[in-house]
Amino acid sequence: MVNHTSVTEFLILGFPEFPELQLPLFVLFLLLYLMAVLANLLVICIICADQHLHTPMYFFLANLSALDVFSLTSIVPKLLAILLTKKHNISFVGCIIQMYCYSVCATTEFSLLTAMSYDRYIAICNPLHYLNIINKRVCAVLAAASWSAGLVETLPYYIAISQFSFCNSNVLNHFFCEVAAVVKLSCSDTSIFQTMNYILGIFLLFLPFLLTLTSYVFIISTILKIRSSKGKSKAFSTCSSHLTVILLAYGTMIGVYIRPGSVDSADQNKLPIAMYLVILPLLNPVIYSLRSRELKVALKKTITKIL
Repeated sequence: MVNHTSVTEFLILGFPEFPELQLPLFVLFLLLYLMAVLANLLVICIICADQHLHTPMYFFLANLSALDVFSLTSIVPKLLAILLTKKHNISFVGCIIQMYCYSVCATTEFSLLTAMSYDRYIAICNPLHYLNIINKRVCAVLAAASWSAGLVETLPYYIAISQFSFCNSNVLNHFFCEVAAVVKLSCSDTSIFQTMNYILGIFLLFLPFLLTLTSYVFIISTILKIRSSKGKSKAFSTCSSHLTVILLAYGTMIGVYIRPGSVDSADQNKLPIAMYLVILPLLNPVIYSLRSRELKVALKKTITKIL
C-alpha cells in the first residue's frame, strides 16, 4: 500500500463552513448518537428478553438495530473527536476501513430490508403456510446472506481503492471518509473503479430495490382484494412500519447519490448524508415501536419492571 501512494493520512474538514457552530454541532451529534444507540440497544434487549417477540419479523428487526449501532459507531465517534479536539487527521488505513464499514452497513441494510419485505410478502399473501416457509433456518440463512453481501461483496471495491495513488491533496471536504470524496483526490486512472461502482450499484442497491418492489406489488395487490375495510387495515398495519423505513432509506440514498451532480457537490451532500447516517438509525426503532403493538407492550412491561 505504501508503494502505491505518497499519502499516509487524510485530513477530514468536517463542517468548516460553520466555524462558530463546532461546539453546538458536537453536542447535537453526541445527543443524536447516544439516543440512536440506546434506542437500538433497547430494541435488541427487549426482543431477546421477550419470548413473544421471538418471531421472524422481530428477528430481522434485531439485526437491523445491531446494524444501525455498528453503522453509527464506525463514523460518529471520529466526527465527535474532530468537532471537539479539532484534530482532523485520520490514517490512510483508517480511512479505507471507515469507507468499507460505511459500505458494509449500507449494503447489509438494504439486503435486510429486502429479507423483511419477503417476510411480509409471505405473511400477507400466503399466511396459512407462513410458519412452514419462514422458519428459523430460513431466517438465519436470510440474515447471514444479508451480512455476507455487505462484508464480502464490497471488499474488492476497497482493495482497488487502496491501490490508488494520492499524490496531490489529502484534504477531504467531508465529515468522514466518504467514497466519492476520497476517489476525487486520486491521481490514478479510476475507470476500473467506475466500472466496479456500476456493477456493485446494480447488485447491491438496484437488485434489492427490485426485489422489494416486487414483494410490495404482490402485497398491495393482495390487500386490495380483501373485501372488509377492517381486514385491509389489519393487513396494511403488518407492513406499514417496514414500508415507512424502506421509503426513508431508499429516498435518502437516491436523494444523496443518484440526483444530478451529487458526486461533485460535497458541500450540498454533507447534510443529507448526515441525516442518513444519524437520523435514520434513530427513526428506525421509533417507527417500529410506535406501529408495533407487541413491541409497545413489551416496552411497557420492561419499564414497569425497572420502575
